[in-house]
Amino acid sequence: MHLKDIPRVKTISREDFIKNYYKPQKPVVIEKFITDWPAYSKWNFDYMKQVAGDITVPLYDDRPVDYKDGFNEPHAKMKMADYIDLIRQQPTKYRIFLWNLIKEAPQLQKDFSYPDFGLRLMKGLPMLFFGGKDSHTFMHYDIDLANIFHFHFEGKKECILFSQTENKFLYKVPHSLITHESINFSNPNLDEWPALQYASGFRTQLNHGEVLYIPEGFWHYMKYITPGFSMSLRGIAHSSKNLSKAVYNVFFMRHFDNLMRRIRGQQWIDWKNDQAIKRTNRILL
Repeated sequence: MHLKDIPRVKTISREDFIKNYYKPQKPVVIEKFITDWPAYSKWNFDYMKQVAGDITVPLYDDRPVDYKDGFNEPHAKMKMADYIDLIRQQPTKYRIFLWNLIKEAPQLQKDFSYPDFGLRLMKGLPMLFFGGKDSHTFMHYDIDLANIFHFHFEGKKECILFSQTENKFLYKVPHSLITHESINFSNPNLDEWPALQYASGFRTQLNHGEVLYIPEGFWHYMKYITPGFSMSLRGIAHSSKNLSKAVYNVFFMRHFDNLMRRIRGQQWIDWKNDQAIKRTNRILL
C-alpha cells in the first residue's frame, strides 16, 4: 500500500479548514484545537468510571460477520467500570462502538463545545469509542458518508484512511460497508491480497487531545496501540453523489442485506466474501 502521512497543523481557522481540507476533501490532524475544553484535562479512564461506571455498555470484537448478527448488534455487554478495568489490565478485542454520549451520559456534554468548522454538525450524535491494546475496527466507511471529526483521548491510536476512489483495490464486500475481514491493514500480506499494493491512502497516530478530520465517505481503520477512547462529531455529506449513496445505504442496502441473511443464512455472508476477492482480483488480470 502507498500510505502518506496525514498532514498536521497545530490549530486552524474556519476559513483555512474550509479552503485547504473541506472543499478539496483532504484529511488533516489538528493537534491543539481543544485545549480550552474541560474534556481536554478531565477526560481519562478514571473520570469515565466516575461519570458512567454503572452504565451497561455494548461491546464488539473482531469476529467475522455471522448471518445471525443484526446490523451493529453487540457481541457482549458489561458495566463501563468493569470494561475500563479490563482494558487497563490486559489486551482485549472488546471495543465500545457508537456509544451515544447524550443518551447515556448527558453530563459529559458540559465538558465540550461544538466547534465551528464551517459545516453543520449533527448535535444529537456525539459518539464515544473505547478500545484495549491492539483492538481494532474492520476497514469500513460510515453508512451516511458523513464528514467526521474524531477527537482522541487517552493513549495512542493508529488510523488508516482511503478515499472511495480506491474501492477497486480494497477487497470491498458487496452490499456492505466493509472490506474483507481477514485483511490486517496494519501489516497486510500482499501475497494473499495483491491488489492492495496499488491502493493509495493516508496514515497517522493520534495522541491525547488531537482531532482527525475524516472527509465524507472515507474508509477508515482504527487500531488502539494502547488502551484509549475517542469521540466523533459528524456533519452531513455535502456532495449530491454521497448524499444519494447515503440514502441508498440507509433505506435500501441495509434492509436488503438483512433480508438476504434471513433467506440464505451463512451462504449469503460466504458469497459476499468470495465476491470481494474475485471482483478485486480481476484488476490484476
